[in-house]
Amino acid sequence: MNKARILIVEDEANIARVLELELEHEGYKTAVARDGEEALARLEESSWSLVLLDVMLPVMSGMEVMRRMRAGGDQTPVILLTARNTVVDKVMGLDQGANDYVTKPFDIEELLARIRASLRVQTAAEPQSAKEVLAMADLTVELSTRDIKRGDTLIECTPREFDLLVFLLRHAEQVLSREQILEHVWGFDYFGDTNVVDVYIRYLRQKIDKPFDEPLIQTVRGVGYVMKVAKK
Repeated sequence: MNKARILIVEDEANIARVLELELEHEGYKTAVARDGEEALARLEESSWSLVLLDVMLPVMSGMEVMRRMRAGGDQTPVILLTARNTVVDKVMGLDQGANDYVTKPFDIEELLARIRASLRVQTAAEPQSAKEVLAMADLTVELSTRDIKRGDTLIECTPREFDLLVFLLRHAEQVLSREQILEHVWGFDYFGDTNVVDVYIRYLRQKIDKPFDEPLIQTVRGVGYVMKVAKK
């Protein structure tokens, strides 16, 4: 049986009940919040393994709930439940700190697969040493505090950008395919297009490389990406 605790934030009673029953059948512990304020209260009073967060909520939107979570340092995995299916909305949600999204109406088996994938990624990240620091050239990433610096410049990244950067640094000098990156950063059960990797590599470059003299993220045409110091 699973011991993971999942907070369901959904104002539609029928959907919330179905999710509750399906997740408890899978062995998860669950609780339901009906609006954004109740969700924040639940998050403050207890720890959760994952949050299923509807975007369209009364009182406070799901996006605002997630923004406040991340601003307060809460890195609990979030899967957005959204009726919006445009690329802009999806990218906005991911960029605000969501770990994944599912578009309504969704297939319950797909949702369960995405939950398993998010929980695997979270579990894999937990054993990191409290003082472990990854470094390349003048770039340093402290895993316990999630601080990213190039020289003396502190760099802000979203949770997904951070996970991508850590994966690249852990495999420095190794050429990684988009499929490898997807499997390890987004999870084996990710159902989206591999071009999401290109999107997030571009985001990282804007923060990690573009403002500085020495680019570290290199493209290997026809294969993928590698993090290394370019030969001069």
